[in-house]
Amino acid sequence: MQLSMVDGRFSQHRVGPVRSALAVVLVLLLGACASQAPRHAADAAAAPLARPVAAEQDLLLKLLVAQFALQDNDLAGAAHGFVEASALSADPALAEEATRLVLSQKDWSLATQALARWRQLAPNDPGIVQARAWIALGEKRLDDAKSALAEIAARADDNAWRLIAQVLLNADDKAAAAGLLGGLITPEPREASEANRVALSQLAFKLGDKALARRLADAAVARFHGVDAYMWSARLALDRGDKTAARAIYVEAIAREPANARLRGGYATLLADAGDNAAAARALARGPQDDVSYGARAAYAARADDKALLGALYREAEADSSPRDGKRLYLLGQIAELIDKREAALAWYREVPEDDEHAFDAQMRIALVLDQLDRTPESLDQLHRLAGIAAGDTEQQRNVWLLEADLLARRQRTADALAVYARALTNLPDDTRLLYARALLAVDQGDVGGGVRDLRRVLALKPDDAEALNALGYTLADHSKGDDARQHEALELIQRALKLKPDEPAIIDSMGWVRYRLGDLDASLDNLRRAYAKQPDPDIAAHLGEVLWARGQRDEARRVWDEGRKKDARNKALIETIRRLTQ
Repeated sequence: MQLSMVDGRFSQHRVGPVRSALAVVLVLLLGACASQAPRHAADAAAAPLARPVAAEQDLLLKLLVAQFALQDNDLAGAAHGFVEASALSADPALAEEATRLVLSQKDWSLATQALARWRQLAPNDPGIVQARAWIALGEKRLDDAKSALAEIAARADDNAWRLIAQVLLNADDKAAAAGLLGGLITPEPREASEANRVALSQLAFKLGDKALARRLADAAVARFHGVDAYMWSARLALDRGDKTAARAIYVEAIAREPANARLRGGYATLLADAGDNAAAARALARGPQDDVSYGARAAYAARADDKALLGALYREAEADSSPRDGKRLYLLGQIAELIDKREAALAWYREVPEDDEHAFDAQMRIALVLDQLDRTPESLDQLHRLAGIAAGDTEQQRNVWLLEADLLARRQRTADALAVYARALTNLPDDTRLLYARALLAVDQGDVGGGVRDLRRVLALKPDDAEALNALGYTLADHSKGDDARQHEALELIQRALKLKPDEPAIIDSMGWVRYRLGDLDASLDNLRRAYAKQPDPDIAAHLGEVLWARGQRDEARRVWDEGRKKDARNKALIETIRRLTQ
């Protein structure tokens, strides 16, 4: 027996008609055309044996009315119509469809009527027992439901447990459904495969019986030691908050199958979620490598800011003799950038074929690297060339202009950067990404009014833009000290942003900052600690340190600032905060 799963979950087929009701209508319409008045004597003699034309027309009328109800999403009306039509038809498929549609509406009395007609027309159809179980469970006749489900399970074919899962997953009373499942699999069927045991465990989990899910998963691991069983067992451990157990499960699994990419990927995700990105990168380094594993290792090592890991990865990927397509060349360029091999990065990016999907991004990286090498005129020439190539492609044009303005701003060429934004917005009026970027530059340069205008325009165009809500809220909070109305507007904006993205560190930081401006130091500190734990960057360090300083916790404030300076000693916000408070 084999349960049907999609991405580790039971495939729940639509409870309504299995075949298109319209198809049934068309079939019966064709049948009606064939049952016209007899034209020959022989036909006339046989006519009494045929269904009367009036009855045929009555059936077709009921089918058409039911079909129109279905198209209008009147499922209850459609269900009644199909049940009435099935009573006039000898087609078991129509009776089945009528029954399944009524089951979806949970009209148990009508479902019983529909099922009786289906059973009359096709007494041996395996779906009939499933429908019996469905109705019994809906009517809370648990013994009858158990009996019908046991009858299905006794078939021990590939479809049996899928039918059972459909019934149980659609039950209103999940606890009762879980109890029925427990009774059906006690004792556990010895013939069950690993996939079936894992699927049954997943079914128990979806029904809310986590103890049964764990027992089934543990049994699957003990008997099969398979990848699916190990990974599902680890997921259950994480669900109950036992990260140590999940880690131990992955270690045992990888010891058995060290080259399995799914196991290594799952283990790496677990380690990264626990904050150990370097260990995640090392976990992926074992076993066969490809572009996917190289890319994931690079991402984890970059998050860990581990130059040694990145260097080792670069040498390994560079020495890899497998064919290098555009994706591999682009990845090598990215890793070279991360270990400050900029000339090498340029060479890799230039090798990416023009017709490759990474070609445009590679050309953009070339412009960025040229600027990092202090070859800014070449960088700008590259971007101007790309802007011409990208003509007609809004996304690419926007990205070229955004990068050009950013490079100019970082080179202290603010007027030139603003001119780029003006030119870009002439070509792409009201482009929210361009408006947002220009707003941030304006605020950074002291033009708070201009920045606020652009951010308000973004929100007029996209009221639920979390980044714009946060940016405007933070700007008002930071530049309206003593203005209670502005501070409360800032609070409202940031609350809206936080509702849209509750786990975003930058928004949590803004919430901490506006609370500080409003004088609520306790709430401010809670938010800033949470933001810093998620993303310990220098900007958040500046805010957290200031609130700690205001509370008299000055040693901790200095420690946080020192951590921020180690990441970026030139961070403007951090430098200004330390100078203002300590001098």
